[in-house]
Amino acid sequence: MNKRFTLRALAALAIGGALALAAPLAASAHVHVAPDTATAGDDDAYFGFRVPTESATASTVGVTVQLPTSTPFTAVSYEPVPGWTAKVTTSTLPKPVKIDGTTMTEAPTSVTFTATDGGIAPGQFQIFTVALGLIPDTGKIELPVTQTYSDGSVVHWDQSTPANGTEPAHPAPVLYINDAPPADGAAAPAPDSGLTTVALIVGLAGLVIGAAGVVIAVVALTRSRRGAA
Repeated sequence: MNKRFTLRALAALAIGGALALAAPLAASAHVHVAPDTATAGDDDAYFGFRVPTESATASTVGVTVQLPTSTPFTAVSYEPVPGWTAKVTTSTLPKPVKIDGTTMTEAPTSVTFTATDGGIAPGQFQIFTVALGLIPDTGKIELPVTQTYSDGSVVHWDQSTPANGTEPAHPAPVLYINDAPPADGAAAPAPDSGLTTVALIVGLAGLVIGAAGVVIAVVALTRSRRGAA
């Protein structure tokens, strides 16, 4: 078989595959928590908040993760991030909560990360890792995130996903404990989302280039067989 034709075919297929994979990434370009599942009673469990900068002109300079007060965590710590400072805020709970035989009147209610050196530039993302404990015995917990940009604009990732599964423009990260997380693809982006359009275009381009790669591979194989004959 002609190696040059084969390499070209493989390269075309690789590019098509990369573009196809880029489509779901583009559609999910919002704040996520991973893992998004936890076990009730676990202590010091680690979670990463992936925060992308969606602005084309401003950097992300502030990130605040809001923690629940009705089902609070007993303790929160964070992993230091170069170029960022962090602060855990503890507040008085609206109502005392009994956890593991102890009545809590105060609990951590937020973690704020503040950039000291540029922040997250456009087209980049940063992962902020926190340790949470004890994991409360509940269905799921929304963890709203406030994202502040260098131009003063603020994005609140605090919208709940409705029962029909349509993903809002700025969904809050959700930690599933006793409830099962939605199946892959169950939450579809909002119809008017610009990210949906971009994902569709990129996905179609990936399919076209991928198909072209297959054609090239077939042509290369056919020519090599004719040459051998």
